[in-house]
Amino acid sequence: MLKLLDIHHIAIICDDYERSKKFYTDVLGLEILQEIYRAERDSFKLDLALNGNYVIELFSFPNPPKRVSRPEALGLRHLAFSVGDLEESIEFLTDYGIATESIRIDETTGKRFTFFADPDGLPIEFYEV
Repeated sequence: MLKLLDIHHIAIICDDYERSKKFYTDVLGLEILQEIYRAERDSFKLDLALNGNYVIELFSFPNPPKRVSRPEALGLRHLAFSVGDLEESIEFLTDYGIATESIRIDETTGKRFTFFADPDGLPIEFYEV
């Protein structure tokens, strides 16, 4: 049997690098581990951590193709973060002008969660633990 150890990272390609960098660092509070500009690709690569753990590679590329991106779309469904207080997290997003969906209840666990979108429409979930 294959012995996976952990999820290493999630790669995200954004349309507006500075806007997405601000969202993931200033709004979500992820820590910058390293930022590299790759001249041969006219591309930035930003390595981001959550609580000291490397989690996201944020890329920019010239003219990336658009992709349908809703929680119920085919493919990667969404990116989810655990939060301790869902209302407090929603209020924080609202203060930044970020709209969230209505709070849903996980039918299996009874836990509450909501969805919102990053600057490129990638669905993000806050799941209350």
